Amino acid sequence: AAAVSALGGLGSPDPDGGGSSGSEDEARPSTAAAAAAEQKREERLRRFRELHLKRNEARKLNHQEVVEEDKRLKLPPNWEAKKARLEWELKVEEKKKECAARGEDYERVKLLEISAEDADRWERKKKRKNPDLGFSDYAAAQLRQYQRLTRQIKPDLEQYERLKEQYGEALYPTSDSLLHGTHVPSKEGVDRMVADLEKQIEKREKYSRRRPYNDDADIDYINERNAKFNKKAERFYGKYTAEIKQNLERGTAV
Repeated sequence: AAAVSALGGLGSPDPDGGGSSGSEDEARPSTAAAAAAEQKREERLRRFRELHLKRNEARKLNHQEVVEEDKRLKLPPNWEAKKARLEWELKVEEKKKECAARGEDYERVKLLEISAEDADRWERKKKRKNPDLGFSDYAAAQLRQYQRLTRQIKPDLEQYERLKEQYGEALYPTSDSLLHGTHVPSKEGVDRMVADLEKQIEKREKYSRRRPYNDDADIDYINERNAKFNKKAERFYGKYTAEIKQNLERGTAV
Protein backbone atom coordinates (compact mmCIF):
# COMPACT_ATOMS: atom_id res chain seq x y z
CA ALA A 1 0.00 0.00 0.00
CA ALA A 2 2.87 2.36 0.78
CA ALA A 3 4.44 1.63 -2.60
CA VAL A 4 1.16 2.18 -4.42
CA SER A 5 0.61 5.45 -2.63
CA ALA A 6 4.15 6.51 -3.47
CA LEU A 7 3.65 5.70 -7.15
CA GLY A 8 0.34 7.54 -7.12
CA GLY A 9 2.03 10.58 -5.59
CA LEU A 10 4.49 10.69 -8.50
CA GLY A 11 1.73 11.15 -11.04
CA SER A 12 -0.35 13.73 -9.16
CA PRO A 13 0.02 17.32 -10.36
CA ASP A 14 1.74 19.81 -8.13
CA PRO A 15 -0.25 23.03 -7.78
CA ASP A 16 2.90 25.06 -7.31
CA GLY A 17 5.22 23.02 -9.52
CA GLY A 18 5.79 22.47 -13.27
CA GLY A 19 2.40 21.01 -13.98
CA SER A 20 0.94 24.45 -15.05
CA SER A 21 3.68 25.18 -17.65
CA GLY A 22 1.87 23.22 -20.31
CA SER A 23 -1.28 25.36 -20.13
CA GLU A 24 0.79 28.56 -20.18
CA ASP A 25 2.66 27.40 -23.30
CA GLU A 26 -0.66 26.68 -25.00
CA ALA A 27 -2.07 30.12 -24.05
CA ARG A 28 0.94 32.10 -25.33
CA PRO A 29 0.59 31.14 -29.06
CA SER A 30 -3.12 31.90 -29.00
CA THR A 31 -2.46 35.34 -27.46
CA ALA A 32 0.27 36.11 -30.03
CA ALA A 33 -2.01 35.04 -32.90
CA ALA A 34 -4.81 37.24 -31.59
CA ALA A 35 -2.43 40.20 -31.31
CA ALA A 36 -1.16 39.60 -34.85
CA ALA A 37 -4.72 39.36 -36.16
CA GLU A 38 -5.66 42.56 -34.35
CA GLN A 39 -2.61 44.35 -35.75
CA LYS A 40 -3.43 43.15 -39.27
CA ARG A 41 -7.00 44.31 -38.84
CA GLU A 42 -5.82 47.76 -37.70
CA GLU A 43 -3.49 47.96 -40.70
CA ARG A 44 -6.34 47.10 -43.08
CA LEU A 45 -8.61 49.68 -41.44
CA ARG A 46 -5.88 52.31 -41.74
CA ARG A 47 -5.40 51.55 -45.44
CA PHE A 48 -9.15 51.60 -45.95
CA ARG A 49 -9.40 55.05 -44.32
CA GLU A 50 -6.54 56.30 -46.51
CA LEU A 51 -8.24 54.99 -49.66
CA HIS A 52 -11.49 56.57 -48.54
CA LEU A 53 -9.78 59.94 -48.06
CA LYS A 54 -8.06 59.65 -51.44
CA ARG A 55 -11.38 58.83 -53.11
CA ASN A 56 -13.03 61.88 -51.54
CA GLU A 57 -10.09 64.06 -52.58
CA ALA A 58 -10.22 62.75 -56.16
CA ARG A 59 -13.97 63.33 -56.27
CA LYS A 60 -13.47 66.90 -55.06
CA LEU A 61 -10.71 67.58 -57.62
CA ASN A 62 -12.84 66.11 -60.43
CA HIS A 63 -15.74 68.34 -59.44
CA GLN A 64 -13.46 71.40 -59.41
CA GLU A 65 -12.09 70.47 -62.84
CA VAL A 66 -15.61 70.03 -64.24
CA VAL A 67 -16.58 73.47 -62.92
CA GLU A 68 -13.45 75.04 -64.40
CA GLU A 69 -14.03 73.34 -67.76
CA ASP A 70 -17.63 74.58 -67.80
CA LYS A 71 -16.37 78.10 -67.13
CA ARG A 72 -13.83 77.81 -69.96
CA LEU A 73 -16.50 76.57 -72.40
CA LYS A 74 -18.74 79.51 -71.54
CA LEU A 75 -15.95 82.02 -72.25
CA PRO A 76 -15.75 83.69 -75.69
CA PRO A 77 -13.48 81.97 -78.23
CA ASN A 78 -10.85 84.74 -78.14
CA TRP A 79 -10.70 84.93 -74.35
CA GLU A 80 -7.10 83.69 -74.18
CA ALA A 81 -5.94 86.42 -76.55
CA LYS A 82 -7.88 89.06 -74.62
CA LYS A 83 -6.47 87.81 -71.33
CA ALA A 84 -2.91 87.92 -72.68
CA ARG A 85 -3.57 91.42 -74.00
CA LEU A 86 -4.90 92.62 -70.63
CA GLU A 87 -1.94 91.11 -68.79
CA TRP A 88 0.45 92.84 -71.20
CA GLU A 89 -1.34 96.16 -70.66
CA LEU A 90 -1.09 95.75 -66.88
CA LYS A 91 2.64 95.11 -67.18
CA VAL A 92 3.03 98.21 -69.34
CA GLU A 93 1.14 100.32 -66.81
CA GLU A 94 3.30 99.03 -63.96
CA LYS A 95 6.42 99.74 -66.01
CA LYS A 96 5.23 103.28 -66.69
CA LYS A 97 4.59 103.88 -62.99
CA GLU A 98 8.06 102.59 -62.10
CA CYS A 99 9.66 104.86 -64.71
CA ALA A 100 7.62 107.84 -63.49
CA ALA A 101 8.69 107.15 -59.90
CA ARG A 102 12.35 107.12 -60.95
CA GLY A 103 11.88 110.21 -63.12
CA GLU A 104 12.67 108.39 -66.39
CA ASP A 105 10.97 108.48 -69.78
CA TYR A 106 9.10 105.22 -70.45
CA GLU A 107 9.50 105.43 -74.24
CA ARG A 108 13.26 105.83 -73.88
CA VAL A 109 13.51 102.91 -71.45
CA LYS A 110 11.40 100.75 -73.79
CA LEU A 111 13.61 101.57 -76.76
CA LEU A 112 16.72 100.65 -74.78
CA GLU A 113 15.29 97.14 -74.27
CA ILE A 114 14.68 96.59 -78.02
CA SER A 115 17.42 94.88 -80.02
CA ALA A 116 18.77 96.33 -83.25
CA GLU A 117 17.37 93.42 -85.30
CA ASP A 118 13.84 93.93 -83.97
CA ALA A 119 14.02 97.67 -84.56
CA ASP A 120 15.23 97.15 -88.12
CA ARG A 121 12.46 94.64 -88.80
CA TRP A 122 9.78 96.97 -87.45
CA GLU A 123 11.08 99.85 -89.54
CA ARG A 124 10.93 97.76 -92.70
CA LYS A 125 7.41 96.68 -91.79
CA LYS A 126 6.33 100.31 -91.32
CA LYS A 127 7.73 101.28 -94.71
CA ARG A 128 5.67 98.64 -96.49
CA LYS A 129 2.30 99.96 -97.62
CA ASN A 130 -0.58 97.52 -97.42
CA PRO A 131 1.61 94.41 -96.90
CA ASP A 132 0.15 91.16 -98.20
CA LEU A 133 -0.31 88.99 -95.11
CA GLY A 134 -2.03 86.18 -97.00
CA PHE A 135 -5.65 85.13 -97.13
CA SER A 136 -7.46 85.09 -93.79
CA ASP A 137 -11.12 85.51 -94.74
CA TYR A 138 -13.25 87.06 -97.49
CA ALA A 139 -14.04 90.18 -95.45
CA ALA A 140 -10.33 90.98 -95.06
CA ALA A 141 -9.73 90.34 -98.78
CA GLN A 142 -12.63 92.64 -99.69
CA LEU A 143 -11.25 95.37 -97.40
CA ARG A 144 -7.81 95.09 -99.03
CA GLN A 145 -9.38 95.41 -102.46
CA TYR A 146 -11.42 98.43 -101.36
CA GLN A 147 -8.36 100.17 -99.91
CA ARG A 148 -6.35 99.46 -103.07
CA LEU A 149 -9.07 100.91 -105.30
CA THR A 150 -9.60 104.01 -103.15
CA ARG A 151 -5.86 104.79 -103.19
CA GLN A 152 -5.95 104.82 -106.99
CA ILE A 153 -8.68 107.49 -107.05
CA LYS A 154 -7.22 110.90 -107.80
CA PRO A 155 -9.58 113.82 -107.20
CA ASP A 156 -10.31 116.03 -110.20
CA LEU A 157 -10.68 119.50 -108.68
CA GLU A 158 -11.63 121.17 -111.99
CA GLN A 159 -14.49 118.72 -112.52
CA TYR A 160 -15.52 119.27 -108.91
CA GLU A 161 -15.71 123.03 -109.41
CA ARG A 162 -17.77 122.62 -112.57
CA LEU A 163 -20.22 120.30 -110.83
CA LYS A 164 -20.43 122.70 -107.91
CA GLU A 165 -21.37 125.56 -110.22
CA GLN A 166 -23.86 123.38 -112.06
CA TYR A 167 -25.71 121.82 -109.10
CA GLY A 168 -25.02 124.29 -106.33
CA GLU A 169 -26.32 123.04 -102.97
CA ALA A 170 -27.78 119.93 -104.64
CA LEU A 171 -24.24 118.66 -105.06
CA TYR A 172 -24.27 117.78 -101.35
CA PRO A 173 -27.23 115.38 -101.12
CA THR A 174 -29.31 114.93 -98.02
CA SER A 175 -31.99 112.46 -97.03
CA ASP A 176 -34.50 114.44 -99.13
CA SER A 177 -32.37 114.61 -102.30
CA LEU A 178 -33.45 112.79 -105.46
CA LEU A 179 -30.27 112.32 -107.52
CA HIS A 180 -30.63 108.64 -108.36
CA GLY A 181 -30.00 108.01 -112.06
CA THR A 182 -28.98 111.59 -112.84
CA HIS A 183 -25.21 110.96 -112.81
CA VAL A 184 -23.66 109.98 -116.16
CA PRO A 185 -20.02 108.81 -115.94
CA SER A 186 -17.50 110.30 -118.33
CA LYS A 187 -15.76 108.33 -121.05
CA GLU A 188 -12.43 108.67 -119.24
CA GLY A 189 -13.95 107.23 -116.06
CA VAL A 190 -15.40 104.27 -117.97
CA ASP A 191 -12.04 103.62 -119.62
CA ARG A 192 -10.30 103.67 -116.23
CA MET A 193 -12.81 101.18 -114.86
CA VAL A 194 -12.37 98.84 -117.84
CA ALA A 195 -8.58 99.01 -117.57
CA ASP A 196 -8.73 98.22 -113.86
CA LEU A 197 -11.06 95.27 -114.42
CA GLU A 198 -8.78 93.86 -117.10
CA LYS A 199 -5.84 94.22 -114.73
CA GLN A 200 -7.75 92.35 -112.02
CA ILE A 201 -8.63 89.53 -114.43
CA GLU A 202 -5.01 89.24 -115.53
CA LYS A 203 -3.78 89.13 -111.94
CA ARG A 204 -6.40 86.54 -111.01
CA GLU A 205 -5.30 84.30 -113.87
CA LYS A 206 -1.76 84.31 -112.53
CA TYR A 207 -2.95 83.08 -109.16
CA SER A 208 -4.89 80.22 -110.77
CA ARG A 209 -2.36 77.43 -110.98
CA ARG A 210 -2.52 73.65 -111.02
CA ARG A 211 -1.02 71.86 -108.03
CA PRO A 212 2.03 69.75 -108.93
CA TYR A 213 1.45 66.03 -109.44
CA ASN A 214 3.16 63.67 -106.99
CA ASP A 215 4.50 60.62 -108.81
CA ASP A 216 5.23 58.77 -105.55
CA ALA A 217 1.67 59.03 -104.20
CA ASP A 218 -0.52 55.93 -104.13
CA ILE A 219 -3.00 55.68 -107.01
CA ASP A 220 -6.41 55.02 -105.45
CA TYR A 221 -8.60 56.74 -108.04
CA ILE A 222 -9.87 56.10 -111.56
CA ASN A 223 -10.08 59.67 -112.83
CA GLU A 224 -9.42 63.24 -111.69
CA ARG A 225 -12.90 63.73 -110.30
CA ASN A 226 -12.58 60.56 -108.23
CA ALA A 227 -9.15 61.74 -107.01
CA LYS A 228 -10.66 64.99 -105.68
CA PHE A 229 -13.44 63.05 -103.96
CA ASN A 230 -10.91 60.68 -102.35
CA LYS A 231 -8.89 63.65 -101.06
CA LYS A 232 -11.98 65.15 -99.44
CA ALA A 233 -12.93 61.79 -97.90
CA GLU A 234 -9.39 61.30 -96.61
CA ARG A 235 -9.36 64.78 -95.07
CA PHE A 236 -12.56 64.17 -93.08
CA TYR A 237 -12.53 60.41 -92.43
CA GLY A 238 -8.90 59.37 -92.93
CA LYS A 239 -8.08 58.98 -89.25
CA TYR A 240 -11.07 56.64 -88.79
CA THR A 241 -10.47 54.46 -91.84
CA ALA A 242 -6.65 54.23 -91.78
CA GLU A 243 -6.59 50.79 -90.12
CA ILE A 244 -9.28 49.40 -92.44
CA LYS A 245 -7.35 50.65 -95.48
CA GLN A 246 -4.12 49.06 -94.24
CA ASN A 247 -5.88 45.74 -93.64
CA LEU A 248 -7.32 45.81 -97.16
CA GLU A 249 -3.90 46.52 -98.66
CA ARG A 250 -2.28 43.71 -96.66
CA GLY A 251 -5.14 41.33 -97.39
CA THR A 252 -5.82 40.70 -93.70
CA ALA A 253 -9.24 42.31 -93.56
CA VAL A 254 -12.03 40.11 -92.21
